Amino acid sequence: MKRILVGIKRVADSSTRVRVKPDGSGVALDGVKMSINPFDEIALEEALRIKERGAADEVVVASVGAADWQQQLRTALAMGADRALLVQSDAPLESLDVARILLQLVKREQPFAVILGKQAIDDDNSQTGPMLAALWERPQATFASKIELREGTAVVTREVDAGLEVLEVELPAVFTTDLRLNEPRYVKLPNILQAKKKPLEVLTLASLGIGPRARVKLVRVEPPPVRSKGIAVKTAAELVEALQKRGVI
Repeated sequence: MKRILVGIKRVADSSTRVRVKPDGSGVALDGVKMSINPFDEIALEEALRIKERGAADEVVVASVGAADWQQQLRTALAMGADRALLVQSDAPLESLDVARILLQLVKREQPFAVILGKQAIDDDNSQTGPMLAALWERPQATFASKIELREGTAVVTREVDAGLEVLEVELPAVFTTDLRLNEPRYVKLPNILQAKKKPLEVLTLASLGIGPRARVKLVRVEPPPVRSKGIAVKTAAELVEALQKRGVI
């Protein structure tokens, strides 16, 4: 069976305003709306479109987190995924451990493609996809804005600082998605009801032989500094003078 594995992460909804805890130990998420990471929604949408074109038989979504992450997996099932896997962990995990977990799921599911968002909007690490590719010893194409599947290969257009770069990689491979790859579909109520009947399997770290290890210590979280009020200038000369005073030019 031709299968695509999609990784998703639960994050604070991008439309909400988050606050730093008073003690600086992290971000206060009590009462905050949680959603699928936007880049992961794009990854899932691309996998579903590949399946709808007949290039895949099954789309499996996977996530690593606490029990309440099932809500986002059900949303992914409502979007059109066939099955869901939750590797349950109440403790936050670093990117390398998540990549190791995904590797075990890859060995189990044998997908021809793993599609992830290029980064999560909460930590912005952009590490899990490349780390998975390295552990899996398979090609990767990151920041994809277009994916074309061919016989045994994929041609990927990716956005770089200088413009667009086109890569051809052998399958199986890891892909991470950029904003301009697609527009995720809306979830309709009938699909939400149907998603409740789709299989969602809960796994443990122990069952996958994974023992997470802390490598990074969080010292303190601080909110960004308050922006200073802008000033209005009447001429280009005044603008240049103001920039020179600030040391910008």
